[in-house]
Amino acid sequence: MTREDFIFTVGYDGDTAIVDKKAKKKYSKMTTMELLEAGFFKPALCSAIYSENQDELKAVFEKYNSFTEKKIDNIEQLKLVIGIQKIPKEIKEIVQI
Repeated sequence: MTREDFIFTVGYDGDTAIVDKKAKKKYSKMTTMELLEAGFFKPALCSAIYSENQDELKAVFEKYNSFTEKKIDNIEQLKLVIGIQKIPKEIKEIVQI
């Protein structure tokens, strides 16, 4: 799964990732920090997870907490809130919609 596919996946159907092709086309060149500054928390988190960059993960966590009334305690909790834990290894197909 490419970085761009992972960032713009909107859901899964078994071993198939469903990717938002319009968002992918428009925003795929943005860095994690650019995505974050634009307010795209899920894509920014996915980008940070994909790059395995702890500084980016921390930045997403801090920015998220600055935007929400209900603060979260750590990056793992942020992953649960947004619904992204890891890059799924079982994906065999990408469908763009």
